[in-house]
Amino acid sequence: MRRILAAFCLLSSSAAFSAEAPKSVLVVNSGEASLSVIDIASQRETRKIPMLREPHHWVMTPDGKDLIIGDTVANELVLLDPDTFEIRRHITVPDPYQMLFTPDGSKLVVAGLARKQVDVYEAGTYKLLHRFAARTMPSHIDISADSSTAYISLQGTNKAMALDLIHNTVKWEVPTDGAPAGVLLRNGKLLVATMDTDTVQILDANSGATIGHIKATKGAHQIFISPDKKQIFINSRIDASITVVDSTDFQHIRTYKVPGGPDDLIFMPDGKVWATLRFVQKVGVIDLKTGSIETIAVGRSPHGIYVNGATNMGGANR
Repeated sequence: MRRILAAFCLLSSSAAFSAEAPKSVLVVNSGEASLSVIDIASQRETRKIPMLREPHHWVMTPDGKDLIIGDTVANELVLLDPDTFEIRRHITVPDPYQMLFTPDGSKLVVAGLARKQVDVYEAGTYKLLHRFAARTMPSHIDISADSSTAYISLQGTNKAMALDLIHNTVKWEVPTDGAPAGVLLRNGKLLVATMDTDTVQILDANSGATIGHIKATKGAHQIFISPDKKQIFINSRIDASITVVDSTDFQHIRTYKVPGGPDDLIFMPDGKVWATLRFVQKVGVIDLKTGSIETIAVGRSPHGIYVNGATNMGGANR
């Protein structure tokens, strides 16, 4: 399926880079209302861009012209130039925690974690089309390839739900094994990371029925698929690790220890993975061949992460 990335936070996740090698990484610092710009060559923060209150995730517009940052407490979308990070525009939207465009580019789905709602906007105009009540803490999102169904984790009620975006109805709402966070749709199966367990729950995407589990580590939080679609990366903040499994049979491949609470990540063209480390004000640069990690200091509680030159990558809006 085509994924446009968290938040849910967070998105959604293959890499497509421009011919020119990317030069900068942007990190969303939720705890200090700022964006850190990192120079890739030197792996150093070169500047900070102030936000208003509490930004979390980002999403790219379908035409690739605007990078959108959701500032949740400020109730606004901040539109930036995706290459220079110049702020172009502010749009008032209530509680934009996690955001994802439908694959056909027609709608923007926004999870309002604090306001207990999922809003659907017309892409481009950002006119509200429909609001779904979503109990407590709707957070992460994935959307079917045909743009008909949005899948949402409900952290505060230990449930997940599927929303019909054509008829504006709830298709199903089912219990999860624990507090759910990241979701990933894969071959008719919805993978749901549950933060107070060491597994990812596998649901039938059509019915919501539980059909299996993937073994991870304690505190499974986020799920991403590799650019070649062959591997799934499961981030566990409590155990401070990333578990990699085969995307077809979900068999374990490798576990990387990543101190600091790995959250969102991106796959870089050199084969390394960059992950925000929520608890230590750093970004980790992980060499997947050796498992070695270099860290870069950023702001408090880094969450979303984006690399310029990429229009569709892991970690984009999850």
